[in-house]
Amino acid sequence: MRLTKRLKTIVKYVPKGVRLADIGTDHGFIPIYLVKNGIVERVIATDLNWGSLKRAIENIEKEGLKENIDTRLGDGLKVLKAYEVEVAIIAGMGGLLIIKILEEGKEIAKTIKRFIFQPMKDADKLRRYLLYEGYKICEEDLVKERDKFYEIIVAEHGRQEIKDEVYYEIGPKLVENSHPLLKEYLIYKIKKIQNILNKLPTEDVKRKDLEEKIKKLEVLGYGGKMPDNSLNDG
Repeated sequence: MRLTKRLKTIVKYVPKGVRLADIGTDHGFIPIYLVKNGIVERVIATDLNWGSLKRAIENIEKEGLKENIDTRLGDGLKVLKAYEVEVAIIAGMGGLLIIKILEEGKEIAKTIKRFIFQPMKDADKLRRYLLYEGYKICEEDLVKERDKFYEIIVAEHGRQEIKDEVYYEIGPKLVENSHPLLKEYLIYKIKKIQNILNKLPTEDVKRKDLEEKIKKLEVLGYGGKMPDNSLNDG
């Protein structure tokens, strides 16, 4: 099975041999790929929507992987038991929905070592939530597919402080690792903010914050340095 660039980047962060859950599995492509390629032996594939889970079940049966992939209908992490999996993938949904899943399954989330997130929007809100709730962002990635950018955020339990707001907007690891798509993504973000600015009246109080954000993004994009101690891992 061939995965899209987005899905292939997500599975890159799955350690070999772990117990894994794919939350919101949709067609079941990720679990099938992981098992067929010998990355994991067993996966729990879940979905809240019976139609999506039914499609996943059909694909899993077609590939002869019914014994390796356990399908469960249910909401978020609630279908899992404590310590049942080491890694959970939550991809292809909004950042606010991901936050809701983590909040409602907080006791289960505490027992999962690694999360691989791919928020479709509101990645800044997800980063803020993660750091506030005692996670650290250990890896990030960017994918461009059909002229759309996708952010992948890998988080584990730990401590990390972000002392400059711009790093909620642009993941700190993307900057640290000088991601090859970083400049292009920054230009895209700056244009989006500029479009908002262009529609605001001159006296609008939001203008100052947005103009400041653009300046900081420009600094990141053109090799400048953010203020000292803006990043601090613990």
